[in-house]
Amino acid sequence: MRHKTWEHTGQRSVRELKIGESGVICCLNDPEMGLKLLEMGCIPGTEVKMNSRAPLGDPITIIVNNYTLSLRLDEAETILLK
Repeated sequence: MRHKTWEHTGQRSVRELKIGESGVICCLNDPEMGLKLLEMGCIPGTEVKMNSRAPLGDPITIIVNNYTLSLRLDEAETILLK
């Protein structure tokens, strides 16, 4: 299990958003997953909004660039918000 980076930096990750909350992407903290997320539209400076969570919490869906994107929690944790 990865450590929650936002606890150490004071930043929140997309994983921590509640349904209906939004934030602006600050950075991606996993180089391996970063390219994949960039290709899916998770670009720093872009606003994201938490759309839904699966009944057991994983995966989640976010709205980014006017489309719905499904992410696993470990992926969402790597997207840090301003």
